[in-house]
Amino acid sequence: MKKLLSALFSLALIGAVCAAVYFNQDFSMRQVNKVKGMYYVYKGDKAYKELEMQDAIRYYNKGLSLYPGHYGAWYNLGNIYASYEDYYSSVYAYSQAFKHNPRMMIARMNYGIISSERLGDFDSAIKQYDSIINTKRRLISIPYVFNNKISYKENRAIAYYNKGVSYRLKSLYANDNWELQRKYLAKAIEAYKKSIEINPNSYDAQYNLGLAYHVSGNYDGAGKAYCKAINISPMHYEAHYNLAILLRKLGYYEAAYDEIDKASTLITALDENSAIQQYAAIMMNDITRSVYNNNHRKRLSDILDEEKSKVKKHMAKKDKDIKTKESKENKDSITSVGINFVNGKIVATEELDKAMLENFGTCGAIKYFNTEE
Repeated sequence: MKKLLSALFSLALIGAVCAAVYFNQDFSMRQVNKVKGMYYVYKGDKAYKELEMQDAIRYYNKGLSLYPGHYGAWYNLGNIYASYEDYYSSVYAYSQAFKHNPRMMIARMNYGIISSERLGDFDSAIKQYDSIINTKRRLISIPYVFNNKISYKENRAIAYYNKGVSYRLKSLYANDNWELQRKYLAKAIEAYKKSIEINPNSYDAQYNLGLAYHVSGNYDGAGKAYCKAINISPMHYEAHYNLAILLRKLGYYEAAYDEIDKASTLITALDENSAIQQYAAIMMNDITRSVYNNNHRKRLSDILDEEKSKVKKHMAKKDKDIKTKESKENKDSITSVGINFVNGKIVATEELDKAMLENFGTCGAIKYFNTEE
């Protein structure tokens, strides 16, 4: 009897399932397609990780044709199209990603960057950055487990920064309409400031704030922003280079020479772009001529001679100390403060690196700019 009841129950359950499928064929087909789509997306993810991009594109498109709501596949597809410089397909894929998941901030961010910097669609980019900025999230902080406060703040800081970049680029397309240029530059400056409020240690935000001030004619603001950028990241040449241009325009030629010299050193050491090296060399020559034309050449020469004399005396003393130490200890390597002499060759030390970093990070030109807005 129990077996009979169990069989009848199983038949009834199967019948109910069949009836549900029959009367909800559209829903059932969607679920079947969703399962198939997830399978193809899985294969796409596997190909994506293995850098087999053509296979990834094929699998993702097959999966999305069956299950269009898979925002992760849309996002990865956008990244692949961007790598192939198919920017229109890329922004479409990103738009589908945040269409199906409105809180997918990274898709909005990438959409904005591609739209602004590759397609020149500044308004669409700014719209997405504003969406990131204005999206409210529930902040959760569980010590040692989960914390979304930091990522939320970082996203807003980056969105403000990218918004500033879009407005600055937009100002370049205002042609000869200076009022419109000033309007867009003012919006760029406001966005950079908002970004810096959230992340004061952002070199890019400080440098671009200086650039926006520079172009708009606010030289005090530009000088202070460039100096802050130099303090944050001394070994980036851009702030040194632009500050040299600004100082030259203001007539502070010796300070300009100091900054262009630092910029040239960094470009030679860190950048292989010969065009940038050429521009820096031209700028250094122009500043040197300006120093000469303004009767500063002798003063600069005296300073250089004095520094050379100090260096010679210092090196002579070091050489004497080294020889003394060699005679006493008879070692192959000798270490002095900031410099290592190994088998007769000079090797940089941590102290020397620290001294160079301090030198490049010191912005002596800050004294030429007002301390108040």
